[in-house]
Amino acid sequence: MRTTEISDLEIRLAGYNDLAALPELQLAAGEAFRGIGMTDVADNPPQAVEELAVYQRAGRAWVGVEFTDTPMGFVVVDLLDGCAHIEQVSVHPTVRGRGLGRRLIDHVAAWAADMELPALTLSTFRTVPWNAPYYRRLGFRELEGGQLTPGLRSALEAEAHFGLDLSTRVCMRRSVGGRT
Repeated sequence: MRTTEISDLEIRLAGYNDLAALPELQLAAGEAFRGIGMTDVADNPPQAVEELAVYQRAGRAWVGVEFTDTPMGFVVVDLLDGCAHIEQVSVHPTVRGRGLGRRLIDHVAAWAADMELPALTLSTFRTVPWNAPYYRRLGFRELEGGQLTPGLRSALEAEAHFGLDLSTRVCMRRSVGGRT
């Protein structure tokens, strides 16, 4: 596969025909965890097409596509405690480091502002370089225990039930549209 320049990529709503490609894309993106010894995370199964279809039908799934209209990245969003909660963002390794993740997140921020939502939220790994440190560079701030909303607490509980060590996780928030 050729290396795609970011200028070759467009962000658009995910269509039904995009869904089949997204689990494979998520697996490819997850391979980076293997390189830092987090094989359990790399081996996690991706979201099922049926789960992704819920986001697609709700208009809360976007893809970054190349000139052939092939998804090279995607983001899916929940509505959680009145905010746009980034449930999953994945970028194919062949375009990693070219700004597609940032563009997907900025696209969600613009959508959230249009929806008059105050912020984006997410939960992520605290020290993985392309997780919390990356999101800090994109304007997210870490939330402390008392700042966690009921929905974020529930999301963390679900992650613990799934087997993630909560000491390695952090919830983050980024205001949109001049809101707090």
